[in-house]
Amino acid sequence: MQVAESAEIVGVSQNTLRTWAADGKIPVHRNPANGYRLLKREDLERFLKITEASVRTKLTKRTK
Repeated sequence: MQVAESAEIVGVSQNTLRTWAADGKIPVHRNPANGYRLLKREDLERFLKITEASVRTKLTKRTK
């Protein structure tokens, strides 16, 4: 998927998604024909699960 569609699925801006990709938080692939960033849905889902687990851990530690 291109960045615009991926950003909509994750619920962040396109620039945020580009930053996460540049930081290595989400794997990104380049279309060899035009250089567009492409992301796989399963990579986005994996990232969301990891992020959710991290947030839950932080919230649990706060409430103790």
